[in-house]
Amino acid sequence: MGDTITYGDFERVDIRVGTIVEAAPFPEARKPAIKLKIDFGPELGVKKSSAQITVHYAPDTLVGRQVAAVVNFPPRQIGPFMSEVLTLGFPDANGAVVLIGPTLAVPNGGKLF
Repeated sequence: MGDTITYGDFERVDIRVGTIVEAAPFPEARKPAIKLKIDFGPELGVKKSSAQITVHYAPDTLVGRQVAAVVNFPPRQIGPFMSEVLTLGFPDANGAVVLIGPTLAVPNGGKLF
């Protein structure tokens, strides 16, 4: 277990739900990845993310899926692509990413609490 944080620390991490509206291969990435466009609703709009999720997911299986992402990190340049949010997941037994998202449909842009 990591260091103890306060509830205020947790509140500073802005984790929102969004729906993947576009997914494409990212062959220019150093590690296998997929470029995502995720709709976070009217307040945040559509944001881009590069996600190393190629073990369990193909681009054509991702559109329409809701995922969780940290939306208040600064954008990060990944090769020719600017990643604006950090899409979240857990490692499987071999360390490959398994995406996290709600088990029921929720409005895009909802904040994790």
